[in-house]
Amino acid sequence: MRPRRSPDQIGHSMKTKIRAGGMVAMAATVALVAAACGGGDNGNGGSADGNGVEITWWHNGTGEPLLGFWEDVAQEFEDKNPGVTINIQAFQNEELRNTVLPNAFAGGNAPDLFQSWGGGELAQWVEDGIVKDLSDVASDTIDAIGTPATAWQVDGKTYGLPYTFGPAGFWVNTDLWEKAGLDTTNFPTTWDELFAAWSTLKDAGITPVAVGGLDGWPAAHWWYHTAVSTVSPETFEKAMSTGDFSDPAWEKTGENLQTILDANAFNDGWQATSAQQGAASSAGMVALGQAASELMGVWNGGVMGGIYNEANGLDENSQELQENHLGWFPFPAFANGEGDGRILGGGDGFSVHADAPAETVDFLKYILSEDVQRRYVALGNSPALASLGAEIEDPAQAAAQKALANASGVQLWLDTAFGPAVANPMNDAIVQFMQGNGTPQQVVDAISNSWAG
Repeated sequence: MRPRRSPDQIGHSMKTKIRAGGMVAMAATVALVAAACGGGDNGNGGSADGNGVEITWWHNGTGEPLLGFWEDVAQEFEDKNPGVTINIQAFQNEELRNTVLPNAFAGGNAPDLFQSWGGGELAQWVEDGIVKDLSDVASDTIDAIGTPATAWQVDGKTYGLPYTFGPAGFWVNTDLWEKAGLDTTNFPTTWDELFAAWSTLKDAGITPVAVGGLDGWPAAHWWYHTAVSTVSPETFEKAMSTGDFSDPAWEKTGENLQTILDANAFNDGWQATSAQQGAASSAGMVALGQAASELMGVWNGGVMGGIYNEANGLDENSQELQENHLGWFPFPAFANGEGDGRILGGGDGFSVHADAPAETVDFLKYILSEDVQRRYVALGNSPALASLGAEIEDPAQAAAQKALANASGVQLWLDTAFGPAVANPMNDAIVQFMQGNGTPQQVVDAISNSWAG
């Protein structure tokens, strides 16, 4: 049987799943990449003894239960396919995305299967010849996933597949919500209602919202959501195809966000709070009853559940928090917005290296099989397979899936959609604005300038 590795034996010790941000020391990264590569000269499909097939798989599931779940899935595939060995390495997401993968691609030590976020980043990988076209070899799986797979398509071809997909929204500690006398069966649907709820929570001595601003992207998501509600789909499409952000709706995005900031609903010291790194993080604050809600992506239930289970000595697979103490509702639309019912969202997926052995595609299809996806959902996660949406028992995830079904469309995370050259300057400008060190137009200028540069 495959030995279960503890987090301190893998790429990074943080039990987290977070998205975009800083860099780590180059020396540490080189060591990690060298330790992780288990293939031949280029890390793709080699075998140490010349027998069988080795697949190197890098993912960002460093915390339980996902870490153990992926180990089990790999073991199952090995058992079903004698001669195939899967060498797994898990990395904290920022490290994997911003440093480890780019260095591996540049150094010829790329893994066979690796985390993939779609959007502009994937388009660059396609241009560089890094990823395999899955359009024909995984056509049945692509069809089973449906619309979410389009976020991993470039020029009509599919270069990655999501294993989870859903909208971002407010994750609510229902115990705190009820303690303040608020209704957990009828969450706010307008900003006036949400502002009133925040006021009620503050009157009860409860922090309405936890924000993990230290990591940058969780704060930037507030601007993303506001933009999706404020800017029309047509204006979005024009900006993404031409880089033209001159429409007044982009500046209005910052003005609408300022009305949220003026409500003073965030936790004290949000600028120095991490997003998903233990009990003191924004996710931990909600999970452990120190804040009433957090605006976060579809993965957050599992992150908070892991923190809750560890703090309370529960089994790592326990769904106590998700099933009994969490609610969810979508980001309300702005009355002056032109978003036309769209919602911000996305997912996590995997891409296959262009030089990976054929068995890598088979393994990816196994990850996305109905059986594996059903067990993934049972851990409190959102599936990529549309057919399993109705089977979600977790009330928060079920509410998120309902919002996804009712939305007129889904806008992929803006840092992912715009690509890394734009993402970092954009996120930095948004965080500065939210801290009172910029204007709505300066955010727009940062995006425009980085797009042109």
